[in-house]
Amino acid sequence: MKNSLNLKIILGTAYLIVFSIGIYFLFSFIDLKDLTNYEFIRSNREIISKYQNENFLFLTIIFIIISILWILLLGFVLPLLIFSGFVFGKWWGTLIVVTSIAIGSTLLYMLANFFFQDLIKRKLEPKFYNLKKLFIKNDILYFMIIRFLGGVPFVIQNILPVLFNMRVKNYFIATLIGPMPTMFISVAIGSGIDDVIEKNEKLSFLSVLSSPEIYIPIIAFIIILLIVYVIKKLYFKH
Repeated sequence: MKNSLNLKIILGTAYLIVFSIGIYFLFSFIDLKDLTNYEFIRSNREIISKYQNENFLFLTIIFIIISILWILLLGFVLPLLIFSGFVFGKWWGTLIVVTSIAIGSTLLYMLANFFFQDLIKRKLEPKFYNLKKLFIKNDILYFMIIRFLGGVPFVIQNILPVLFNMRVKNYFIATLIGPMPTMFISVAIGSGIDDVIEKNEKLSFLSVLSSPEIYIPIIAFIIILLIVYVIKKLYFKH
């Protein structure tokens, strides 16, 4: 018991150190104002595109590592999705970012299950108790549905299976497959923004919306919303 407690303290301290270093580097090397500056994005797009063509494998590995750390630091997934589409395109971008997020989320789940199981059950079980019977029937299927439907913040989704003692293998499979359709749409939008910039068009709501790389994913998103509505009616009636 004492050894287990000491191990938790050591791992917890290591996690906090990594978290602190990640936050430090984020705000030290990234000026968040530049991320909304069109000229900054356009000029760096050319640099990134050239580097990506020459060092695809290395850039992919770096992106995967950063994405995993980003998830472990409880970051939002949308920036990863947009950036992966912007850099790698919609097909490679989807494959790379979904795999990265699945790995990062699985590691976060394992950490949460090891360190904060009691706290998570105390806080979340009253709100999600109705899902227990569903997870007992088929945890992969119903966690895939939750990943696909959304509605619950992604960080909460990552730790939700702690309530049901979900196997790590099942968790990874559901996280890899479940959110893929909706994530593809966001990645495609990032790819569409890259397409607009490549054509040297002025980045505006109209130019973005008129690009097939953008409006096709939006139409797909509307279709997915309709599918989500039907699934909710069928599987989550109560």
